[in-house]
Amino acid sequence: MVASRQVVAEAILPSGHRVALVHGDLTEEEADALVNAANTYLKHGGGVAGALVRKGGPQIQVESDEWVRRHGPVPVGGVAITGAGRLKARAILHAVGPIWAGGTQEEDRLLAEAIHNVLRIAREQGYERIAMPAISTGIFGFPKERAAPIFWRTISSFAAAHPGEPPREIRVVILDEATLRPFLAAFQEQFGSLAKQAPGP
Repeated sequence: MVASRQVVAEAILPSGHRVALVHGDLTEEEADALVNAANTYLKHGGGVAGALVRKGGPQIQVESDEWVRRHGPVPVGGVAITGAGRLKARAILHAVGPIWAGGTQEEDRLLAEAIHNVLRIAREQGYERIAMPAISTGIFGFPKERAAPIFWRTISSFAAAHPGEPPREIRVVILDEATLRPFLAAFQEQFGSLAKQAPGP
C-alpha cells in the first residue's frame, strides 16, 4: 500500500493543461470526476472498479445497472457516466478499455479511444479536474509498457486540440510501482523539458 499520495511527475502544457502522474489511491482523489476502468456491463466486482464501489457505496452499482438497462452494454472504447456516491467527486466516468489479445484486435486504437472519450465527455460536462487509473493494464492484461505512451500521447493531442478548455487538470493515479515505473518513463519521453519530476522520498 502507498503510505501517502505523491505527485511523481507533472507538466504544464502549452495549452494550459496540467498533466500529472500520481502515486496513490484513486479512491482517495478529489476531483470533479473520477475515471473507472470498467467492463462492458458495468459490473464492478474487482480491481479499480470494485475499490471505487466499496469506497463510494452501492449506489454506484445501482446507477450503473440502470445505465446499462437504458443504453445497453458500453462498447469497448466507450464511456458511461454515473454519480460518485460517497467519493470526493461529482461523477464517475466508466471507461471500457480493451482486453489484451496479443495486439491482434486493435487494442492500441481502442485504448486511445477510451482515453479520448473520457477527455471528451469531461470537456462536454465542464469537469475541470479528472483523475484516472491505468485503464486496461490490470486484469485486462494490456502490457503496461505499451499502454503508457498511448495514455500520454492521447492526453497531449487532446490538450493541444482544446487549449484552455476542460479538463484543465488531468491526473493518472497509479497504486502499484510495477505500473508506475513505465508510466513515469513514458511521461518523461512524451513531455520532455516540460516534465518536472518530484524529488524522491
